[in-house]
Amino acid sequence: MIDDGEISLRGLKDNAKIFDEIIFDINSDYFEQNGGYEFAKGFYEKAFHFAEREMGADNIMSAVMHADELNTALSEEYGKPIYHYHLHVIAIPVVKKEIKWSKRCKDKSLIGTTKEIINQVSHSKKWKSEQLTDNFGNPVYDENGKAKLIKSYSLLQDRFFQYMSDSGYRGFIRGIKSSTKEHLTDLEFKIKKETEKLEKITNSVYEKQSNFDNYMQYDKQIDDISNLGKPKKFSKKIELEPKDYETLTQYAKKGIVADKEIYERDTRIENLRNTVNRWIEKYDGLVEKTKDYFHAIKLAPQKVADFFKSLFDKEKQDELERQRIEQEKIQAERKAREEAKEKARLEKQKLKNSPESKKRRADRDAR
Repeated sequence: MIDDGEISLRGLKDNAKIFDEIIFDINSDYFEQNGGYEFAKGFYEKAFHFAEREMGADNIMSAVMHADELNTALSEEYGKPIYHYHLHVIAIPVVKKEIKWSKRCKDKSLIGTTKEIINQVSHSKKWKSEQLTDNFGNPVYDENGKAKLIKSYSLLQDRFFQYMSDSGYRGFIRGIKSSTKEHLTDLEFKIKKETEKLEKITNSVYEKQSNFDNYMQYDKQIDDISNLGKPKKFSKKIELEPKDYETLTQYAKKGIVADKEIYERDTRIENLRNTVNRWIEKYDGLVEKTKDYFHAIKLAPQKVADFFKSLFDKEKQDELERQRIEQEKIQAERKAREEAKEKARLEKQKLKNSPESKKRRADRDAR
């Protein structure tokens, strides 16, 4: 592309990187809940089209969906292998740049006009930040008077989230807005994921160690209780020291209280279990009722989105039509009242000007 003059490295340092890597990464549980591998393929195919729109189809060098990384935490939760799917896109950041005729041009009339438009490789221009504004469109500044910017990474997330939502993919979580996260290389990305796994494993080890320590503490107490007292000679009775008797008495009291608490807790657990089962039944019923919808979403997300849009548009039109009819009805009733009022006034005026009415007024005036 460089040799053919399709793109230009003008302005780049000799040791500057040419390619950008974009990693589209969504929570693994989102894919598992919506169909697993096949759903992920459809999702990332649409994500690839988003990358084509952002970078230009001709500027994408490669796009690979990774599906070989095991998500240990989710695998343990589901009791089966759950893989982490994500998409790696390698692309060249190209922007249109106008080259102007300089002052050295012999034809002075050309100075400052466009000489040519080139496809320039530029990371800074491709990933420009935007000025942060308030609700009234005014620029926002920090305490030092420096303009606050919206990072290009956050803007890219906004566009991706909107694009996928418009394409019918709902329910996945957008990256954290205004976070300090920047672009990660493939190695940094893998290190980040492995670090997260290590933290989960470490926390699990600490939890198991704590449980083991608690168990050993109770095990020692049980051994101590088992060794209390001495068998009395020529009797089946056990002799206890006063302090041992006091210890056993305390344990007995605690045991009675513990039995009551365990009973109450078991009752609460059983009630909660029944509640959970009811919700599971409701959920299963909801899944059964909506399975055709979600199947349609997987097969043709855009058509489903268009259908609901047309449905909502029709509902809106129906509401506007209902309001129009209601308004016409109100106006008709108002007009009928005004006409009736005018008719009554004319009848009254007609009666007032009749010969009989005039004669009665004349007789009344004569008296």
